[in-house]
Amino acid sequence: MELKNKTALITGAGAVGGIGAEIARVLAEAGASVVVSGRHAARGEEVVKEVVDKGGNARFVLADLENLDDVARLAQEAGAVDILVNNAAALTMGPTVEQELEGYERVFDVNVRATYFLTAKIAPAMVAKGEGSIINLSSLAGKLAMPGMSVYGATKAAIESLTRNWAEEWSASGVRVNAIAPGTVNSEFVSGALGAEVFEFLRQEVPNKRIGTTNEIAQAVLFLASDKSSFITGATIAVDGGRTIR
Repeated sequence: MELKNKTALITGAGAVGGIGAEIARVLAEAGASVVVSGRHAARGEEVVKEVVDKGGNARFVLADLENLDDVARLAQEAGAVDILVNNAAALTMGPTVEQELEGYERVFDVNVRATYFLTAKIAPAMVAKGEGSIINLSSLAGKLAMPGMSVYGATKAAIESLTRNWAEEWSASGVRVNAIAPGTVNSEFVSGALGAEVFEFLRQEVPNKRIGTTNEIAQAVLFLASDKSSFITGATIAVDGGRTIR
């Protein structure tokens, strides 16, 4: 139980079948008490039930991360956490010249602004305690140019920059900050957003010719959350089947 007596907050974990829900399950299985956050109470409670039914400890906090008041409330209700997983994300797709302001703002608000201000509220308690692990979810879109993904990719590049800067700010205080950059994964969010045709095209682009699983992402998060990665900070780890080597 490598995360025994640890508390983990996972944003964007309010739907069974998603990366966030699988991260919650894996961290709970490793002994952590997990705080699951999402925008839909019924779905979030399903995730909590799944974790609890398997012997884990979990609770749900409803929060819409487009709203900074909700971000502040989430930090308060979560309390002191040892592991923060910034997983929540919004997506917009399309050519730059067709991008609407509303979609642009929503994606930046959820992916960057909420991550920034939630972390700013959670990190001080970690610094005071002298330990903690912050794990940000990036994407291969933050590194590779992908058609129609200019806005989403820009937010994920920003997340990787924040990861490096926060590692510089807090590592001397015992707080590690890293990022995971998943490739194409079989989560409901990704498959639903991309559609079967694009999904198959992306599978063919992966060197090992397969789509990743949510569990493979969650296991990478577990590694960064645990003491096994005690000398790793400021890193972005690609979990993409080799997609970004090309």
